[in-house]
Amino acid sequence: MSDLPPGTGKRTVMMLQGLMGPLFRRLGQGLMEAGHTVHKVNFNGGDRLFWRLPNGIDYRGSLDEWPQNFEALVCEHGITDVTLFGDCRDYHRPAIEVCRRLGIPVHVFEEGYIRPDWVTLELGGVNGHSSLPRDPAWYRETAAALPPVPPHAQVPASFRRRATEGLLYNATDVLTRWHYPHWNNHRPWHPAVEGVGWFRKLRRRKEREAYSGQLIADLEASGAPYFLFPLQLDSDAQIRLHSPFTGIGPALQMIVKSFARHAPADTRLVVKEHPLDNGVRDWQQETADMATRFGVGDRVDYLPWGDIVPVAQRARGMVTVNSTSGTLGLAMGVPVVALGHAVYDIPDITNQDGLDAFWQNPVAPDEETFAAFRRVLVERCLIPGGFFSEEAIAKVVRHAVARFEGKALLPE
Repeated sequence: MSDLPPGTGKRTVMMLQGLMGPLFRRLGQGLMEAGHTVHKVNFNGGDRLFWRLPNGIDYRGSLDEWPQNFEALVCEHGITDVTLFGDCRDYHRPAIEVCRRLGIPVHVFEEGYIRPDWVTLELGGVNGHSSLPRDPAWYRETAAALPPVPPHAQVPASFRRRATEGLLYNATDVLTRWHYPHWNNHRPWHPAVEGVGWFRKLRRRKEREAYSGQLIADLEASGAPYFLFPLQLDSDAQIRLHSPFTGIGPALQMIVKSFARHAPADTRLVVKEHPLDNGVRDWQQETADMATRFGVGDRVDYLPWGDIVPVAQRARGMVTVNSTSGTLGLAMGVPVVALGHAVYDIPDITNQDGLDAFWQNPVAPDEETFAAFRRVLVERCLIPGGFFSEEAIAKVVRHAVARFEGKALLPE
């Protein structure tokens, strides 16, 4: 969390919204055990369900009243630090502005810039709000002065656990709306609509897995060169706030159109569904419709399931808006072009000549520069762990408390 040197005293932390699940409860326990004071604001029943610790505060006011009420809470409790998950949520953005004015550090959790087995914990803001520079020489120079990263072990993750925690959170949210009369989810769909989408998607899981397995086998057997576009969630604030697109649909249309006009005739485009897509929109059908409209219906494939790693490894290049899948590709030496604001969109790392030129001349990342970029990320804004197993969360909490107290990355 804050870059305080060790021994600067105990802190009084206010937590806002976390990830759906027990992450902030576990972190709160870890901070309390280390002697810090923790308060948690609950905006809905889902937040309250997963907190269940002392110093929970139910916020029942409106979004318009929130900045003034938040500042009053900060002053009342003598808050020295604020932590939250995602800096683009409706209640988080004004809170960050208040903290900036009051000089209170904000520690932002997010999915890891580099995956798997890392999570982002950055001071001030993440992704498009990150203070990280875009100068490749700065990364090479800064990394040269840093020690090697300590050995890093993988952590388990459970899709079933993530889905279960999401369902519990959303169900409790819906059933307790009477207690939080002004609460409105930052996501564009009502939880009930998302639930129906997930039900439809999971009901067809075996069919989708079989189809995806056959597609991957066919691509490998044919040896056909292909580009990969991993979809981001349509509700992703990184799309809506840190890119020229209003959603993933317009991005998909632009990419398919550019592929049709500029990609070599012997190449294919593979569109990979996000594993956490809720199934509300039928992206497979929309992709097929766009490909047909632009005359490349026989050259565009849709991958609804499966591990992205082997697909990315064999790709001629990866197109992304600003997904962290981009760093996955870069780590494997795959050429990447980013269409939005991404922390890794740096000369010598990503292609800088635009999408239309990328199809004809995808340039691989410079290994030295990407290694330096990764080393600086670990030093400044990554900690080991994950969100979807007890072992992964325990590791996040251990390293987050250490980062909060100004300690270097702990050995495994």
